Amino acid sequence: MSNPSDVFECHWQPSRWLLRLYLSVLALALLAPWLADIPLWSKLLSLAACLLHASWVLPRHMLLTAPQAVTGLRRDAFGWHLYSAAAGWQAVQLRPDSLALPLLVVVRYRLPGQRLSRGACVPRDALAPEQHRRLRLRLKFSRRRWAQPGASASG
Repeated sequence: MSNPSDVFECHWQPSRWLLRLYLSVLALALLAPWLADIPLWSKLLSLAACLLHASWVLPRHMLLTAPQAVTGLRRDAFGWHLYSAAAGWQAVQLRPDSLALPLLVVVRYRLPGQRLSRGACVPRDALAPEQHRRLRLRLKFSRRRWAQPGASASG
């Protein structure tokens, strides 16, 4: 892993586990206002907010069908890059709050010139087991993983 010419790349697919979890939580969020003693306008507003959220999240983060959906990660001598169909490979700065666990990897990143961080969740079933393990190891043990894009990368 310390060889800067050693390129790591992975592309993931939609996760059935994550989709089931999201739809379960969405169903509870849709049900809760109807069980509460609140005005009808408030129930309808919460219904609209949940459906709006689902229309944004499902194609971009769950089903990965939107062109903006992040579906790949690469580490090379120039640093970390994320892939989306809309933008291709983009250099990113990984954030220290990224998380690599056996069940899922949460890649927190910031695009150059932007203040806000974003995230991509890669559950265990979105990658082959060996690829998921390699991704976790790269995120945990790569040197300069928090470096700015374009900075001198040594590993």
